[in-house]
Amino acid sequence: MDRSTIPVIAIDGPSASGKGTIAALVARELGFHYLDSGAIYRVTAYAALQAGLALEDEAALIDMARRMELRFEGGEVFLEGQAVGDAIRTEEAGRAASRIAVLPALRAALLERQRAFRQAPGLATDGRDMGTVVFPDARVKVFLTASAEERARRRYKQLIEKGFCANFDRILQDLQERDARDAAREAAPLQHAPDAVLIDTTGMTIDEVVRRVLELYRQAPAIPAPKA
Repeated sequence: MDRSTIPVIAIDGPSASGKGTIAALVARELGFHYLDSGAIYRVTAYAALQAGLALEDEAALIDMARRMELRFEGGEVFLEGQAVGDAIRTEEAGRAASRIAVLPALRAALLERQRAFRQAPGLATDGRDMGTVVFPDARVKVFLTASAEERARRRYKQLIEKGFCANFDRILQDLQERDARDAAREAAPLQHAPDAVLIDTTGMTIDEVVRRVLELYRQAPAIPAPKA
């Protein structure tokens, strides 16, 4: 099957904008596959920290990233058969992921891995360059955003609910620094694609955002199948 005809809903946005939650719910509603692209970088960073690799050692990171066994299943992330969903959601893993995400060769090595998730009947995915680099032909492109303070509150609440220690001011500072780093990086910087629909989720409920994305998908023209 020509994968270019498989519909993709690409949801990009800054950290803690809610894109992962929305993409997962949209995928479930439509019966689509789901790709948390950020988890790929978080897993790579987590595995590097566990192995004692320097986060600047691009060659070692690439070698590890190509060999690691990774899968998404039932809302969980598995690395070498072990559930690591909570471990990769810590602030330490997030900061490490943001650091390695600026490495161009590593991003290139992980690109095909991300594109392989495009399978029938469709894919909903979130990240920072899904609609600009990984799936530029996505049927629907959305850029979610929210104020830094709102995103920090969400991240703080998420961490506390999972039983992690968290400091709101530190989270807010980390988010602001990560936003600046992601927007300034040379390799696939965080940016609003010209054909992406901007949705500011500040003050919106999760259900409201999901309904808006589903509405955009159902209104989008289908990609014609190639002629035989």
